[in-house]
Amino acid sequence: MTPLKIAVLVGSTRDGRFAPVVTSWLTRHIDGRDDMTVDVIDLVKTPLPVVFPDFGAPPQPGTEELLAAVSPRLAAADAFVIVTPEYNHSFPASLKNAIDWHGVEWHGKPVGFVSYGGISGGLRAVEALRLVLAELNAMTIRETVSFAGVWQRFDGEGACVDEAADGAAVAMLDQLAWWGLALRDARAVRPFGKALEEVA
Repeated sequence: MTPLKIAVLVGSTRDGRFAPVVTSWLTRHIDGRDDMTVDVIDLVKTPLPVVFPDFGAPPQPGTEELLAAVSPRLAAADAFVIVTPEYNHSFPASLKNAIDWHGVEWHGKPVGFVSYGGISGGLRAVEALRLVLAELNAMTIRETVSFAGVWQRFDGEGACVDEAADGAAVAMLDQLAWWGLALRDARAVRPFGKALEEVA
C-alpha cells in the first residue's frame, strides 16, 4: 500500500508561539507509522499574501510565487492535520488566510486537528474550523487532540508528559488513515468534481 501523504498545516505565526513544540510531537507520531508520510507546511516559513485580488482581476505581483510554495503541497496531500491555537474563541487569521487562498485542494479529503491553549485546549477553534472546512467540501474527522494548559504538557526538551495525549494522537491518526484511504480510493475511481457533475 502506498502511504498516505499527510500535510500538517501549522496555523500560528505569532512571536514566541508554542506551535513548533506541538508540531514536532505530532510529526514524531506520524514518522512512527508505515501508512503515512508527513509534509509540514509552516506559515511562518511559507507566508501567503493577505490581499486578495478583485474577482476576475490578476493577483498582485509576487502572489503566484508565494502560493507556489504552498498550493502544490496541499494539492498533493491525501489528508491534512491542522495544528492550531485558539484566539478569542476561534483560530488565527493566518490560518483562515491560508484556507481561503485554496479551494479544490481541500475537496474530498479528510482533516484532523491538534489544538492547544489554556482551559479550552483550543477546542473552540476546532469547532469554528469544522464549519469553514465543510464549505470547502473537506471531511473533518471526529477524533481530535487537545492540549489544555499546553505549557504544562511538555517538558523543557519538548517531550510530552501527558500519556493521554499520546493515546489521543494514535486514535486521531488511525481515524485519519481510515478516511484518507477510503477517500483516496474514491477520488481515484471518480474525481470529486466529476462526482458533483453526475449528481447535478
